[in-house]
Amino acid sequence: MPRPCKQRRVRGRPNSSYFKPAGIRITELEETLLRADEFEAIRLKDSLSLDQNNCAEKMEVSQPTFHRLLNSARRKIADAIVNGKAIKIGEN
Repeated sequence: MPRPCKQRRVRGRPNSSYFKPAGIRITELEETLLRADEFEAIRLKDSLSLDQNNCAEKMEVSQPTFHRLLNSARRKIADAIVNGKAIKIGEN
């Protein structure tokens, strides 16, 4: 039986929960879902410029878990930018 997922602390909320490329209708776009915990990882590391250990402490997760969240978020954002997808920031 797998271990239950530990609750991740998310303090920051986005000002906007949806981003899309200009000039393309929403109905024609693919969507990438950026989970709230991935958004928080990006906010702490890239926006506030904290080191990974401090970020992990603030989210109450281990440093390797934080690193996986950050990599996942960056991969999704890069995919959306490169392939012209919309980014929806949602709940876990």
